[in-house]
Amino acid sequence: MTADDLRRDTMSATPTISRGVRRFLAAVVLTVGLGACGGDKINYFEADVGTLYLKAHEFMDAGQYRFAAVMFDEVERQHPYSVWARRATLMSAYNHYLSNDYDAAILACQRFIALHPGNRNAAYAYYLVAISFYEQISDVGRDQKSTQQALDRLNDVVRRFPGTDYAEDAQLKIELAQDHLAGKEMTIGRYYLERKEYLAGINRFKRVIKEYGQTSHVPEALHRLVESYLALGVEPEAQKAAAVLGYNFPESDWYKFSYAMMEGEGLAGLDTADRDSGGWFDWF
Repeated sequence: MTADDLRRDTMSATPTISRGVRRFLAAVVLTVGLGACGGDKINYFEADVGTLYLKAHEFMDAGQYRFAAVMFDEVERQHPYSVWARRATLMSAYNHYLSNDYDAAILACQRFIALHPGNRNAAYAYYLVAISFYEQISDVGRDQKSTQQALDRLNDVVRRFPGTDYAEDAQLKIELAQDHLAGKEMTIGRYYLERKEYLAGINRFKRVIKEYGQTSHVPEALHRLVESYLALGVEPEAQKAAAVLGYNFPESDWYKFSYAMMEGEGLAGLDTADRDSGGWFDWF
């Protein structure tokens, strides 16, 4: 079930309310609106489940996701034993996500999973946790804690729910998250290279090759290894890295750079025909 499916499901099953209750909704709007203006505080009120649920959907349809989340929370708080409480928990999480309050979305999903681990919407809860971490991925120049957390949660979705739309989308995002983490390693490696701290840089470039071997950063990582090994005077390792680069990425600009660098040092490339292509990255 996707987020849209969940929303349609809750909309189609929203409890009916009387005309008298509908007239009460105008007062609800005023109460919540005035409360929000006073330092993001909501003046809570007691109401039946139908009133709360319908008001939450109206806020969501109007794009007022924070208010919608508050109203869905009220469904769970005021009517914890209602069948609507389970639905409201997930809808609250979804609206927190839409309002970019990812921490609140994660907490709501985790509460749903803890209370209803076997529910048919548990897969969506796991997925929304992963996406909430994924949306917090920062640029490669900053700490990548959120990226690693996103990667861990996305992998959890793929492992728990194989063959689902959630797993398929999570796999795509895993590849993007891995590319992001590899980019971070490359940034640090280049920093060490510029400071002539070659061994520290080599460790970073090797990590890109070993842990993120399917990302777009591998060709550059191999070239940087050539550059670093030549700077250290370790010519056999430079030749090895150049050979792997030439075998796997012969059309890349990074191979052209490495080839020119090797020629400049008067070194011949390793004969790639003598190596088993299946074990290239094991050398590092």
